[in-house]
Amino acid sequence: MAKVRPADSRDAWVFVHTPSSHDARAVAGLIERGSLRAQVLAGLSTLADEMSAGAGALLLSEESIADYAQRQLLVDALESQPAWSEIPVLIIGSSHGRRNGAAAQFHVGDYANVVLLERPLRFASLLSALKSALRARRKQYQIRDYLIERQQHEAELQSLNASLEHRVQERTKALELAHRSREQAERALREAQKTEAIGQLTGGIAHDFNNLLMVFTGGLSLLEKRWDDREQCDYIIKSMRQSAERGQALTKQLLAFARKMKLDPQPINLSTLLDEMRVLLGGALRGDIEVSFEVGERLWPLYADRTQVELALLNIAVNARDAMPQGGALKIAAGNQTLSARDGNDLEGDFVAITVSDTGRGIPSHLLGRVFDPFFTTKPIGKGTGLGLSQVFGFARQSGGTATIESEEGRGTRVTLFLPRSSHCASAPSRSPEAISTPLAHMDKSVLLVEDNDEVAGVGLRMLETLGFQVYRASNAREALEQLRARQFDVLFSDVVMPGGMNGLELAREAAILSPQMPIILASGYSDALQTGGHGFPLLEKPYQLATLEQALRSALGHTKQMPSSS
Repeated sequence: MAKVRPADSRDAWVFVHTPSSHDARAVAGLIERGSLRAQVLAGLSTLADEMSAGAGALLLSEESIADYAQRQLLVDALESQPAWSEIPVLIIGSSHGRRNGAAAQFHVGDYANVVLLERPLRFASLLSALKSALRARRKQYQIRDYLIERQQHEAELQSLNASLEHRVQERTKALELAHRSREQAERALREAQKTEAIGQLTGGIAHDFNNLLMVFTGGLSLLEKRWDDREQCDYIIKSMRQSAERGQALTKQLLAFARKMKLDPQPINLSTLLDEMRVLLGGALRGDIEVSFEVGERLWPLYADRTQVELALLNIAVNARDAMPQGGALKIAAGNQTLSARDGNDLEGDFVAITVSDTGRGIPSHLLGRVFDPFFTTKPIGKGTGLGLSQVFGFARQSGGTATIESEEGRGTRVTLFLPRSSHCASAPSRSPEAISTPLAHMDKSVLLVEDNDEVAGVGLRMLETLGFQVYRASNAREALEQLRARQFDVLFSDVVMPGGMNGLELAREAAILSPQMPIILASGYSDALQTGGHGFPLLEKPYQLATLEQALRSALGHTKQMPSSS
């Protein structure tokens, strides 16, 4: 069994190098503020010795390897690693849009464990990337310890069996099995490193994007409440709202690819959903592609996130369209299926199987096993991102099902989604909450709003004022605690992810001790926070609308929708 490595060992350190020692010390200080260990490298000439003594990750600026001599020192150090080691290298490159710097030109043979972080770089994104790299590096050391332990066992076995000729065959079989296990473990480690690193970066992007959407959708809610000229504004507001919803759908797609999305599963009548998607699919496909549907009798309702089912089917259909440049046929079939482990499946139970088949050119057999890999695509450069089928597979697995693919060159492709059967009847699609009709308070109730982002705080403050509250703002948990100790508030409304060493969840627990009767509501657009939930506190998902905020406040304060009109 691989031993657990202490968190403060050199294996968990981040080694930092920039041309300026002052800059390097500043970066190291930021890293240690994030509860990580960091050490400044005096120069890249000592890098090989430092790595051999133990190192978790390398964080370099692009300027560190700007000239050939410095870049060669890094190449030599990386090539000197033992077979089990592939230390993560994070390079802070040039600003967005520059692709001709030293970092972009950096190549070390087939060395792949290099992540380019572009400036300007947010502290949260840097910390997320470093934590992901260190987790992956820790697994490498566990594999090393495992291999050393395995070698020790093999040596002992060889010593015991040296004089026992009749056990040679048994020992050979054991060694072959150990070799296969080691190869499988190394392959799984490489895949875990790649997926986890991409997942962490995607989660950080989604966090920032959700903050932007918060300003957009919150502002729209205020415009709907306060604008008087409805005839001139309704069309613009409707168009902007549709754009915001498309942005939310894109964020969900990124998070599904990262396996970090908080899904909203519900019973779905697939026949109804496919009928509603006919127009959408018609717009995504060309006129020379014939679309048909085949839905089995007494089809079970499935249990999944409705938006993600639509996105998955649309992704598969678009891939099928691109595989049929001269036209063809696309068929969507659905039926009930019960899977059993006795039939070689890794899933058991009742599922709804949705199969999308086309008559396109198909996929070569040697590429078929990679189509669900992130960023893998058979399309020409600039024609595909390689995220579509990866997102489909990630959504299916996170929903408790799976996705499979069958294809033959020249004879088309079949992609099948297996989604769990719902034990309840499907209901009509949920609708957005109606706009508010009655203020919650008449300036006699107060809210402490805790939000580090000034733009988001500005929108949140005005939304709360629209609902009739006196609003006080704190930029972080420390300021919020000072205000909570100084006066009483009727509600605490806080973001979850904040700088300063204390997050919104920790603040909520402290506030509950100071004011046990005060309602507390949390909000977040960060994927990890949404995945784990509010830990007993109400949690709003950013971006939220005015009506959603009103509904949460009414619930927290014990109000109902049937309040007397204040007009």
